[in-house]
Amino acid sequence: MDSLTQIILGGAIGNAIAGKKLKNKAVLYGAIAGTIPDLDVLAILFTDPISALEIHRGFSHSLIFAIFGSLLFGYLVYLLEKKKGLAFKEAVGVFFWGFVTHSLLDVFTTWGTRILWPFDYPFAFKAVFVIDPLYTLPFMFFLIRSMFEKNNVAKRMYWNKLGLIVSTAYLFVALLLKGIAFYAFTSALKEENVVYTSISVKPTIGNTILWNGIVETQDSFLIGEYSFFDHSSIQFRSYPKNLAYGEKLENNKIVERLIQISEGYYTFSEKENEIYFNDLRFGLLKNDDEDLQFAFSYRFVVDDNGKLTVEEVKKERKDGVLLLKKLWERLKGI
Repeated sequence: MDSLTQIILGGAIGNAIAGKKLKNKAVLYGAIAGTIPDLDVLAILFTDPISALEIHRGFSHSLIFAIFGSLLFGYLVYLLEKKKGLAFKEAVGVFFWGFVTHSLLDVFTTWGTRILWPFDYPFAFKAVFVIDPLYTLPFMFFLIRSMFEKNNVAKRMYWNKLGLIVSTAYLFVALLLKGIAFYAFTSALKEENVVYTSISVKPTIGNTILWNGIVETQDSFLIGEYSFFDHSSIQFRSYPKNLAYGEKLENNKIVERLIQISEGYYTFSEKENEIYFNDLRFGLLKNDDEDLQFAFSYRFVVDDNGKLTVEEVKKERKDGVLLLKKLWERLKGI
């Protein structure tokens, strides 16, 4: 999830564990715990884009990190706050549960989270988008309301607990909504007699009303959208895999790593005699017939030493704004 949401979740966890003793300072420590795992994004400053993608949501989101990281950071906070009655167990708990809930929340999103690192298996429920105001804003309200209760501990814990309950309930409602959307997609495919090998259903940007389905067939991927306000059948658009382009780069380590990152949902494309690798999991940034661009697309280039490398295709803000407008209209149903 986005940084603000993880700060709110971490703050609520810190408040639940140590708020009675540290008041709003517990929220601060929890917010720090909720932020630390995502510092792995700084890897982009020290390595190439592909390696940075491989590192993200790996070690820092694992149970191993939660155990040993909480002991380290918990001990430091214990030294700072033991005069206020904070127990070592409580200090460690703020960071352990802050790290664990951070990773569990990420599991509900599209990007895989390797909680069991070093085992290279990413868990992803694909039930909420990485930014979801319906999850974040009520949660933030309850946490801030709790923070205003500096003297009434019972009310403080009541509002904080309410925020945790409401936000958690929303995640399970999102799973239910995904199930309904999944049934709609599979029913549409059955009606059209489409033979497919796999299907991935996920929410579109910032909502759980409009869902995206990616369907793999033998030689292409079908992508369609379903809104709970739709009155017509789902329309799928076909994108050829173009594996022949990939064969030109066969046995190249970069290609193998990109395929692994994409979890098999990818196509190759060619534009102006250049080959692109498209990660389909996050949909299209541009969806005009004459100008297509996936949210995550990589251009293969040969550097001055004759070595094959990749460059991520830049995203333009204006394209993102236009996409949001189109999705808003599509969300209303067709």
